[in-house]
Amino acid sequence: MKKTLILGGSTVMKDGTSPQDVLIDVTGVIEDVRPDIQDHRDAEVVDAKGALLFPLLVDCHVHFREPGLEHKATMETEATAALAGGVGTVCEMPNTIPPTVSVEALKEKVRIASHVGHLKIKFFFGITEPAHLEELQKIWTSKDIGVEMLKRHIAGVKLYLDHSTGDQKVEAIMLDAVFSVCAELKILIVAHCEDPDMNKAASEKIVNHSGGSISSASKTSALTVDLHSEMRPPESEVKAIKDAIALVRKYKGAFHVAHLSTKGGLDEVRTAKKEGLPVTCEVAPHHLFLTTDDYKTIGTLGKMNPPLRSLEDRNALWAGIEDGTVDCVSTDHAPHTLEEKQNKFPLQAPSGVPGVELMFPLLLTVTSGHWPHPTSKKPSAKISYQDIHRLCLTRPVEIFGLEHDAIEKNKKARLSIVEPETRWVVERKNLKTKCGWSPYEGWKLQGRIREIIAR
Repeated sequence: MKKTLILGGSTVMKDGTSPQDVLIDVTGVIEDVRPDIQDHRDAEVVDAKGALLFPLLVDCHVHFREPGLEHKATMETEATAALAGGVGTVCEMPNTIPPTVSVEALKEKVRIASHVGHLKIKFFFGITEPAHLEELQKIWTSKDIGVEMLKRHIAGVKLYLDHSTGDQKVEAIMLDAVFSVCAELKILIVAHCEDPDMNKAASEKIVNHSGGSISSASKTSALTVDLHSEMRPPESEVKAIKDAIALVRKYKGAFHVAHLSTKGGLDEVRTAKKEGLPVTCEVAPHHLFLTTDDYKTIGTLGKMNPPLRSLEDRNALWAGIEDGTVDCVSTDHAPHTLEEKQNKFPLQAPSGVPGVELMFPLLLTVTSGHWPHPTSKKPSAKISYQDIHRLCLTRPVEIFGLEHDAIEKNKKARLSIVEPETRWVVERKNLKTKCGWSPYEGWKLQGRIREIIAR
């Protein structure tokens, strides 16, 4: 077995990009990183001239569907998709069957993940009732070494403030207890922020116009998918974020807003940060690149929670990336089968879209100065390779307490070789995710991952 020398590339670090060769020893550990490594007689040479060398990135919000929903995806299939997209670490959500709300359910996920090669997987612990909070406390306080070791597999607690896929909504009466306990134990809370009462009122208003009821509304083709955005209005997200921040102010625990989608929600986070509160947030590619205008072309393939928003909201998210308010980009990778998504009753189609393998190429396209969306206007915000490093590696590692993949001496070699000038088209036949479709199908991207090295 030979060493590997990656020759002629430029490494992307958090503080800059510079020409560096990378020598990897036979055990997969980086032996040297520096310009112009000359002595490589005993190494297999990989020509990376003109290429970028990125550390493997983090997607801190994915749904890999296993156990219980393997017809949609498995940890193995989605690990393949993640690695193909230059992602080496993910944080996986609790809404599986059974949900990750107990010691035993977490153990089972850890067991499954132990057989998945090269992708690092951490898990969120779900809470919807007092028994789940007791299970979490058991993990954090147990003297049993087997239970205690589960802590290192947990990225945080996930709360759904309204129903989404998996019906894991936490009752409002539980919120004070969860925020109090998590602050005391120093456990990060991540929340899907939508207000259930505002969503219900908006839904009732729409279905009343149709002469039906909420229970029957999803079973009619007369109500089109674009109404999904009206049934979960922007004001719902803003109120939920504001209410959650009030609990952060009260208990002082770390809080992270999942898949933030609105200008108003971003303003709440910006204000909280200025106040010095431990509040962070993420945005998803589908909210950065799609708007309500896209329903007319992709239909139910654009249905997710929170739903697609206006062009103004989309532009505000990009501005939030540019000014540093947005901490992370993560995909909310949520595969459903194409048959499920193409339901003849649009509002009955499940919410969620895949994205883990295209997050990085979409962002690379924007760094190149191009805009991948075929019809919408490019926002004014600009991003750099260092922004990608910050949004998809540095900040997720800091927020979720993850192991940092870096192109450094004595670290395991975990990197992607990227051709920044290569243009390509998203085609369904080339996707690795088990569900086999993407809302970005047909989009022209710039920046192709040529090779993944994951040791």
